[in-house]
Amino acid sequence: MFGLRRFSKRPAEPANDAAVASVPAKGEAEELLRRLEWTVIRRLDGALQGDYRTLFRGFGLDLADLREYQAGDDVRHIDWNVTARLQSPHVREFQEDREVSAWFLLDLSGSVDFGSAGVRKRAVLTSFVAVLARLLTRYGNRVGAVLYGGQGEGSIPARTGRRHVLHVLDRIGALRADGKSGETRLGDLLERSLSAIGRRSVVFVVSDFISAPGWEQTLGVLAQRHEVVAVRLYDPLEQALPDLGLVVLQDAETGEQLFVDTHDPGFRRRFAAAATERETALRKALAEAGVDCLELATDERLDRALLHFMRLRRRRSQLVGGLNGPWARDI
Repeated sequence: MFGLRRFSKRPAEPANDAAVASVPAKGEAEELLRRLEWTVIRRLDGALQGDYRTLFRGFGLDLADLREYQAGDDVRHIDWNVTARLQSPHVREFQEDREVSAWFLLDLSGSVDFGSAGVRKRAVLTSFVAVLARLLTRYGNRVGAVLYGGQGEGSIPARTGRRHVLHVLDRIGALRADGKSGETRLGDLLERSLSAIGRRSVVFVVSDFISAPGWEQTLGVLAQRHEVVAVRLYDPLEQALPDLGLVVLQDAETGEQLFVDTHDPGFRRRFAAAATERETALRKALAEAGVDCLELATDERLDRALLHFMRLRRRRSQLVGGLNGPWARDI
């Protein structure tokens, strides 16, 4: 069945590089990163005020002690087993491990080269990696990557520093799908990461999740070992087709083509229904794996999407805890 990744219209170059920068060719990573540092990264760093950990959830902490709950303590740190035994709320105290290791699992298969309105999903992926990797490495943290989708795929060891970020961007720009690589198997990328990532890390799975089935269980295993965030790339045209008349849909990964009439209302309804079904299945799979999802659209500013995601996680953390019992009114 022909699906979301197969619209053949080639997009123009992006009009707003402050929102999403274009994909760097080899040797152009320096220019891309410099532009993002002046636009997106500086804006985000000001909003976060250096607190990049608000993007994460309870990561990089070693248990140090237990004590009774006091007003103002973070409810996420309540130890419910101890609380149940002692019949009074107790919280865990942590010693912060200041070094964060972050890994980017990057799906660079043919489907991410799609974009309908001037920006391709590959450009969104590249900008996201550049922004997050630079925010992390400028505070001494390490970033690594596992690349999937064509010649040049492989893993990049986790290191720190701006030069390392440029190396990662160069590798992303150099890896291109050949258009005849066959169906994406996201499970292969996830399986490879299980052996590539050693210590507990923050893991960003960056993909459009247009893949052969079977990756869901591996994602769950990965989420048990690491803090995992699914970064879903999508284009609005993948959700609903406009009336464009007769067009050619092309499979970005096999080259197969299909001539369709988008003027037909029935065809557009079936296309939208299939998109909704895939959306529901994806959300269910991520929820069952216990993985949060950051959605990045080709027509949305990257900094706004990141800040919105951060605020949602912060708000949810304030509601976490399921407070009940005789002491709940005192917390």
